[in-house]
Amino acid sequence: MNETLKTILAEAMHLGRDGRFTEATALIQRGLHLTRDTARADAAAADRHGIIDGDFEAIEDVGPTGGRSLHGRYTHGSEARDYDLYVPADTDGAPRPLILMLHGCQQDAADVARLTRFNWLADELGFIVLYPSQSRTANATGCWNWFLPEHQRPDQGEAALLAALTRDIAVRHGADPRRLYVAGLSAGGAMALTLAAIHPELFAAVGVHSGLPYGLARDQMSALTLMHQGPSAVRGKADMEGIGVPVIVFQGDADLRVNPVNASWIVEQALAGDDEPRIERETGRAPGGLDYTRTRYLDADGAIRAELWMVQGGGHGWFGGDPAGSFAESKGPDASHEMLRFFLSLAPAA
Repeated sequence: MNETLKTILAEAMHLGRDGRFTEATALIQRGLHLTRDTARADAAAADRHGIIDGDFEAIEDVGPTGGRSLHGRYTHGSEARDYDLYVPADTDGAPRPLILMLHGCQQDAADVARLTRFNWLADELGFIVLYPSQSRTANATGCWNWFLPEHQRPDQGEAALLAALTRDIAVRHGADPRRLYVAGLSAGGAMALTLAAIHPELFAAVGVHSGLPYGLARDQMSALTLMHQGPSAVRGKADMEGIGVPVIVFQGDADLRVNPVNASWIVEQALAGDDEPRIERETGRAPGGLDYTRTRYLDADGAIRAELWMVQGGGHGWFGGDPAGSFAESKGPDASHEMLRFFLSLAPAA
């Protein structure tokens, strides 16, 4: 962020605290008019000159609570992606959790932010949310390429870019490095699981909504087979790789895009290498919503390893999601609240 934007932001926040929100918004808009064209020109110049790692960030809005919505573009190696970022108002200066949220196919950053209501919850609970957008030149339907080996590696492709972006944002915006989480819907859930598997030193936990197990697909055909028929049609359980961090999974048992059996395989990956877990199971109905079975898997010390929400009659959409977003299963349980509860209840790594 350049010095002009820093000055504008500081003045706008003072106006907001005084209740002068219209003036604050006008100030931000005037500032962006002066600085955004310069930032975009710099980004274009960087692309032309082959800069390896770069990030260009502009403030889009300052809300009534003082939270900031920002937009940027990040380059790492041969990959470059746009992203949106929401940073709630800083109340006490303490490092805050950060959630990397990955959208599904036919979505983008703004869509999944609306769907999950994570920005609103960020103000309430005090965490940063990072929303990268997949490029339609990288995948015509906007899916993350979780199923291609070149994007499943820690040192190249989309996985490497997303990890590098997370580290950069965490440092620049004062996130707690012990409380970085990754989550996603559908293809985004599959990529989130990939990131957690190859970067357990970076992410403290992962949330997978209507997603796919890690490492079982190697091309588009095996990905489609995995989605519709389940893991046993692609590879056996002996081929499964483990996930080294706690996992929370949401899955509808009436999902016609992702075979519900995938959810149980994700849980098995989370438990790989552990002794027989202690299992706690409960059933319920969300207020005004759908029936569900919630199963928790704990290790010998009582620490949570995995949590599975299987929703009866649920389709392929975010449970409790805002209908203004695509792929919303507006009836509960509320996946956003439950996922955040899971993340924020975990003890930070030493």
